[in-house]
Amino acid sequence: MDIVVERGAGLDVHKHSVVACIMGTGIKKEIRTYSTMTNDLIRLKAWLKEHGITHVAMESTGVYWKPVFNILEDAFEVILVNARHVKHVPGRKTDVQDSEWLCRLLRSGLVRGSFIPPKEVRELRDLTRYKRKLIQTITAEKQRVEKVLEDANIKLSSIASNTFGMSGSLIIQELLKGDLDAEAMAELSKGRLRNRKEELKEALVGKVEEHHKRMIRTSLEHIKAMEGILITVEQKIQQQIDLHFKEEFKLLKTVPPVKDSASVVIAEMGVNMDLFPTEDHLSSWAGMSPGNNESAGKKKSGATTHGNLYLKTILTEFAWIASKMKGTYLHSKYQSLIGRKGKKKTLVAVGHKILISCYQILKYKVPYKELGATYLDERKKERIARSYIKRLTSLGYAVTVKEAT
Repeated sequence: MDIVVERGAGLDVHKHSVVACIMGTGIKKEIRTYSTMTNDLIRLKAWLKEHGITHVAMESTGVYWKPVFNILEDAFEVILVNARHVKHVPGRKTDVQDSEWLCRLLRSGLVRGSFIPPKEVRELRDLTRYKRKLIQTITAEKQRVEKVLEDANIKLSSIASNTFGMSGSLIIQELLKGDLDAEAMAELSKGRLRNRKEELKEALVGKVEEHHKRMIRTSLEHIKAMEGILITVEQKIQQQIDLHFKEEFKLLKTVPPVKDSASVVIAEMGVNMDLFPTEDHLSSWAGMSPGNNESAGKKKSGATTHGNLYLKTILTEFAWIASKMKGTYLHSKYQSLIGRKGKKKTLVAVGHKILISCYQILKYKVPYKELGATYLDERKKERIARSYIKRLTSLGYAVTVKEAT
């Protein structure tokens, strides 16, 4: 194999240790083991610099690669390797052999580095992912309150569309006090819920015991605490956006389904689209492209790859929002595919369209251009006309087509 990297190192990273192997022109192959404590990692960095190492390859092992990367990134070109691409080689059953094999692959140019966004993007990513976890925690806690209310035979969620809306919150607070009867609590309803006061009165007749009240109070305190943290995290996200990504955030918000979730898109794929040679590379990395699996002339499963799970999830959510936005190109695209592909595949296809739009917006710094609901029909105008003519002819009609003036 031709040598591409003059002096390189392979790191086999674990929770408590890092096995490092160095090879290259003018240096003797040497293997050392270091702990993952910061001072030991600094010693590893000094040892690599002492031998003139320029490139370092390591596997993406859980989150254990991150502290190693943080210490080495400013001194070497660090290549994070997908473990699946290098581990299926017989006979390598020790950490030492793993590090040596990585080093050989690195020097021969046979490893591809994973996408590692810059520091400001990584920091934003931590915030947006934490925000998502907080929202999931709050939602789970609200569902727990609803479960306790059901256990007490309070059917508030069956009548109110939002148990924790203005009316629901007031009613829950009075339930905890135990001062009002069902009829008085029904009078606390606001807006459209007042039209269902009689039903609400029946739904609020139950058997609320001290145990239920204690469980609900605990959950409400947890929700309040999480909502306070969520507000702080959202403020930090906005500060990060204003400081580093204000222009890109504004451009991405022009995509109808994206709006304020543009921060998640930036956090997951960054803003430098030059790192992805084409939109297809980005789509494949995000897991929004069909797989390509063919052998002996037979096509096998073409399911999408795992990709970036967080980005894939938010793109599917965007697609679901787009499917409800009538009068838009994305809505018409959804409608054109849903009949023959089904809901799941259609959501992935529309999410793919949104991803490509984001790629073009960030690459060329241009706002989103709405093509309109009739764009697809205009492109297939003649084909649609022929289809209708053929159908009418088969039903026994003589059809003459004339352009409208």
